[in-house]
Amino acid sequence: MNRSLEHIVYKENTEKLARFAKALGHPTRIAILKHLENQSCFFTGDLVEILPLAQSTISQHLKELKNAGLIQGELKPPKIKYCINQKNWKEAKSLFQLFFD
Repeated sequence: MNRSLEHIVYKENTEKLARFAKALGHPTRIAILKHLENQSCFFTGDLVEILPLAQSTISQHLKELKNAGLIQGELKPPKIKYCINQKNWKEAKSLFQLFFD
């Protein structure tokens, strides 16, 4: 790989890692992802029953996880069904593994 291409890949990977790390930088978001890991999908209302937070607070955390690409939402009126974005979740795990090795 030439030097210029290595720099581009390095920059893209570090930016992705930082975005994932920022999204994981709150205990509630970690709890949401842990919950999602144990089931395929859920609705926002399901989390309100599990986490001691207002729905608006949970929605804000879901938005941050979605913006980072770690989860995806599917509109099922009047609700939104959330699932882990498997492609990005796998990439996040790989980038963190490379970072810690």
